[in-house]
Amino acid sequence: MSEASRSVLSQAQIAHFIEHGYVKLEGAFDGGLASQGRDQLWPAMGLSPDAPETWKQPVIRLGFITGTPFVEAANTPLLHASYDALVGKDRWLRPNGLGTFPVRFPSPNDPGDAGWHVDASFGTDNPDFMQWRVNVKSSGRALLMLFLFSDVGEQDAPTRIRKGSHRAVARRLLPAGERGLTLGELAAGGFTSTADCEEVLATGDAGTVYLCHPFLVHSAQEHRGARPRFMAQPPLLPRGEFDPSLPPSAVQIAIRRAIGMEL
Repeated sequence: MSEASRSVLSQAQIAHFIEHGYVKLEGAFDGGLASQGRDQLWPAMGLSPDAPETWKQPVIRLGFITGTPFVEAANTPLLHASYDALVGKDRWLRPNGLGTFPVRFPSPNDPGDAGWHVDASFGTDNPDFMQWRVNVKSSGRALLMLFLFSDVGEQDAPTRIRKGSHRAVARRLLPAGERGLTLGELAAGGFTSTADCEEVLATGDAGTVYLCHPFLVHSAQEHRGARPRFMAQPPLLPRGEFDPSLPPSAVQIAIRRAIGMEL
């Protein structure tokens, strides 16, 4: 099926996003772009795909990158239509690159970052990332996105997702209002309210993208495979603050349903 022929998310996919907190898009960008991206990421790490003896660390983090394959991967017609479907037309900013990239390597060592969490939305100028904040409107973040730049199987450190966990996080954030909670405050309870959620692994071929609700609880894990895993986990940024005069987006509908608010 060509990209043009599936340029809009189905109602079933949107309903899945609202209920479960994510939608998986296979072939969201071309595998050739993924290969070009890896070719740029290897030298950025100072490593070679042909020298596994030099892969000493379980994870290396690379920041935001604006190279051509990353800009093109983030801005395919399918992804633009999907951003419109989940966030609302003209309510998001066109990505000018991708990042961060937590590149994970086969290793018996604990990567040290495998705790359950949500990604912060605002207050990110604070040097202590545990003071970064999230509020019930998801100020500063329209989506969490996972771009697979390599094939990712179950042994290749796929991101772990707690299906439907965004609903519990919305309810936790509601009493905190616009000020919201810090990551430290959110993590203080260990996300026990989401412990019974079904766990899903973000696997797929290179070119797969997971578009996730900003409140989705997720976690890294150890790499037990044979080849490094390349993935970008950028936010989709909103064009502005929540506007109650506009029809609610799929992201907002999910929040409203979670907190018992009439649509």
